[in-house]
Amino acid sequence: MKRKPAMVQAAGQAAKGAPWVTGAMAAAIGASVVLALLPPLALESIVNGLAGGQGVPLSGALGYFALLAAAGLAEAAQNVTITIYGQKVTHWLRRAMCAKLDRLPAAYYAAQEPGAIASRLVSDVDAVDALFTNGILSMVADGCKVLSILAVIVWKSRGLGVLMLAVTPFLFWLTRRFQKRMLSAQMEHREAVARVNHCVPETIQNIRTIHTYGRQRYMEERYDRAVQQSYRAIERSNWYDALYSPIVVFTSACVVAVMMALAASGGAMRQWFGMEVGTAVAIIAYVSKVFEPLESIGMEIQNIQSAWAGIRRIDEFLAQPERPASRQDLTLEVLRRAPAAIRFQNVDFGYGEEPVLQGLSFTVEPGKTVTLVGRTGAGKSTAFRLLLGLYEPQGGQVTVCGQPAGAIPDRVKRGLFGYVEQSPRLVDGTVADQIALFDPAIGRQQVRQAAEQVGLHAAIEALEQGYDTPAREDLFSQGQLQLLSVARAIAADPPILLLDEMTANLDGQTEAAVLAALEQAAAHRTVLSISHRLYQGLGGRQIPIGGDCR
Repeated sequence: MKRKPAMVQAAGQAAKGAPWVTGAMAAAIGASVVLALLPPLALESIVNGLAGGQGVPLSGALGYFALLAAAGLAEAAQNVTITIYGQKVTHWLRRAMCAKLDRLPAAYYAAQEPGAIASRLVSDVDAVDALFTNGILSMVADGCKVLSILAVIVWKSRGLGVLMLAVTPFLFWLTRRFQKRMLSAQMEHREAVARVNHCVPETIQNIRTIHTYGRQRYMEERYDRAVQQSYRAIERSNWYDALYSPIVVFTSACVVAVMMALAASGGAMRQWFGMEVGTAVAIIAYVSKVFEPLESIGMEIQNIQSAWAGIRRIDEFLAQPERPASRQDLTLEVLRRAPAAIRFQNVDFGYGEEPVLQGLSFTVEPGKTVTLVGRTGAGKSTAFRLLLGLYEPQGGQVTVCGQPAGAIPDRVKRGLFGYVEQSPRLVDGTVADQIALFDPAIGRQQVRQAAEQVGLHAAIEALEQGYDTPAREDLFSQGQLQLLSVARAIAADPPILLLDEMTANLDGQTEAAVLAALEQAAAHRTVLSISHRLYQGLGGRQIPIGGDCR
């Protein structure tokens, strides 16, 4: 079954979740349309009375001003309810997109620029908010006003009604022409903004490399090209928007001038355009009211086209293929009762058309240690990604504790796998948070035991606030950071340890200390490590990896 567009789903969910908002919005739009028609009719009565030599009763004057106030209040209520509805739509969209992030495979993140993903979640959804608050719903309300005013004009003056109906196709054609050009400009702007959002964090992350190789000028020009493309697209969009409004105003003035000239010409034209003074005043007011919402529609086109570009990008995001669903019945307790074995059976995998693993087969028995050894790019890290269920094998099978790796739910992986990185990364928080990683299932006692097991407890206690000290890289040496990573890996007492080149950046003395801590941490656990060189390490079996593994 074809998936509904994201905007349709979001609008339906907002209407279902808060029906009172939808009802209030419809009532406010209806009241705004009706009340916009009444003040000119009241003014017509007053002017005709004055032209006939009659005075203006106080009740008539007060009634006219009361209608103006009521029309203003109805317009305000319309804007408020449309804004609330738009916020509910964007709330649902952001929830759906955040939920989608959890279901996307790792391959999606590897292929996307970080700035592009952030742009979808922030800029594109903000554009959708503008679609509802200052776009499509306001345009619907303005369209209803235009149609109702045209009906009153035809009722009051057949000739002017025909004249207005003759102008309408031109305005429709003009609007469509502007819409197409502004949509193209907005799409180009969105793509440029995504590139700009990617350039900034990429430059900051690689600032040392950029300075080392003297590539500042290249990065500056690359950033400038993206900014200039965005600027040119916005300028083109603003040009069309600025040109549209004067055309509408000029057309309004021409219609009023033609109406007055034909009404004053006498003869047959008087039968079609002739009217009383009060009716003429009312008609002029109605003509201006016709073009006011048309002018607003022209201003709203930019918001609609901008949002439509965002909707397209959101639809593309929500339509991305998802990773296979995991088995929710696989709890940590169930997996812990099974032998902690790792098996690769004739596994094939590649990125795009480039094969990385071909027929890889090996087994890590429970409580044993195996090291995958091979050159850089041989597929060692890819094997880890397959084991963690981040990628699905293109051939063969990867099983953990007797279960397919991709079937294991994310929520239990923290308690099943302990992962020691090659280059440890700190997270925002205390020293204790570096070990627990904000997992509520890991208490302070477990954090302390993990630190003691790797020999880091004394160094942490010596800090100003102990385990509650805000973490900074300058608090620890490189070896201590690696020990902290080991403590993080074993804090949840996982049955399986994954070691990723954990001593590659250490000197000989520090490497010996880290290996000693790892040997203690690896006791009674299943261990799979990767290395680009042969070494004694934790002992156990070593498997060369790279090329055809059959």
